[in-house]
Amino acid sequence: MQIVRTIIWVLIVAGILLFSVFNWDPVEVTLWDNLVLETRVPVLVIVAFLLGLLPMWLYHRGAKWSLNRRITSLENAVRSNALSNRHSAPPAAPAASDPAPASDTLKPDDNP
Repeated sequence: MQIVRTIIWVLIVAGILLFSVFNWDPVEVTLWDNLVLETRVPVLVIVAFLLGLLPMWLYHRGAKWSLNRRITSLENAVRSNALSNRHSAPPAAPAASDPAPASDTLKPDDNP
């Protein structure tokens, strides 16, 4: 799985590099009436991508953290339950069954 992730990241970086090489043109971004930012197109695209990615990444990390806490809590509950059952008193021994009939046992005066 790690190799697939690495290949995907290499492809993304290669795509960004190709996009940057072919679109290295300056653009003016008007933030407010008197504030104009002059930047390159790739920088603008990458910043916009990261601004869109950040909320979803934070949500993902929060959900993952919450689920990991829940899993850990459930695992601890199962472990605690298993240990409490292990240390409890053993069940009562079953009642002894009827003793074997006397005719099946050898007596000292019986010689075959």
